[in-house]
Amino acid sequence: MISTNILYSCYVTRNLSNEQFIPEHIFLYQFSGSLTINDANKEYSVQTGEFCLARRNRLAKYIKIPPPNGEYKTISVRLDQSFLKDFSKEYGYTADAPATDDAVIKINAQPILLNYIQSLSPYFDLTDGKNDHMLLIKTKEAVLLLLKTNPELKNILFDFSEPGKIDLEAFMNRNFQFNVSMERFGYMSGRSLTTFKRDFKKIFKISPGRWLLQKRLQQAYFLITKKGQKPSEVYLEVGFEDISHFSRSFSKEFGVAPSKILSNP
Repeated sequence: MISTNILYSCYVTRNLSNEQFIPEHIFLYQFSGSLTINDANKEYSVQTGEFCLARRNRLAKYIKIPPPNGEYKTISVRLDQSFLKDFSKEYGYTADAPATDDAVIKINAQPILLNYIQSLSPYFDLTDGKNDHMLLIKTKEAVLLLLKTNPELKNILFDFSEPGKIDLEAFMNRNFQFNVSMERFGYMSGRSLTTFKRDFKKIFKISPGRWLLQKRLQQAYFLITKKGQKPSEVYLEVGFEDISHFSRSFSKEFGVAPSKILSNP
C-alpha cells in the first residue's frame, strides 16, 4: 500500500474478491496477470499492461488471476467523491453530457500514463504520514492526465448524482448473487432501507433475506446438477461468504448435502 487512495496489490494465487461493490471510481493499471470483472450485465477483462477505470456505485465480482509461475500485480488510484468535488471546484470541470453506462472503461496505455505509473514507484515503500500531501498531488495528477488523454471521462468523474428509484423486481433478479448488505441493495435501487424492505415484500411476498437465501440456493442447485460445478466453486459465485454456511443451508433446503448431489446427479 502507498496510501489509502493509492494502492499496490500483489497476489500469488487466483483470488475471488469478497468486495462486490465499487463505492468510488478506481483508476487501475495491470502490472502483471489479469483481472476479470463481472457486473451481471457484462464481463470485462483487464490484461497485463492495460489501464481501466472502474466506475462507482456498481455491483461487480473480481477474479484476480496471476500469470503462470508469477505474481498478480496492480496499482490502483481511488478517486472518491469528496476529492473529485474539490477537484471540480479547483479546476472548473463539470459533467455536461450523458456517459456510457459500462461499469468498466478501458483506457489506452499512452506513454504519458505509463510514465505516471512509473513515477509512483518511489512511493511504494513509504509509510510516513508526512507524505500525504505529495500523494494528494499524485492523485490530482492522475485525474489531470486522464482528462488530457480521455476528455470524455469528465462526464463520468464529475457526475455526482446518486442512484434513482428503479424497477426493484428486475434489479434483484439480476443482482441476487452479489454478496452485499440490504442497505446496499436499497441504495443501488434508489431506496432507503425501510422503503426497500417495504417495496420488496409487496413485490415478492417474502422478506428480502429469505428470498435471497432461496434464490441463491436454487442457483447453486442448478450449477451443481446441470453444469457439473463443485460446491467449492459455487458458494462464492452465488453470494455466500463461506462454504460451511452454504453447505448447512443447502442441506436444510434440499435434504441432502451439496457434495452428495454432485456425486449422484
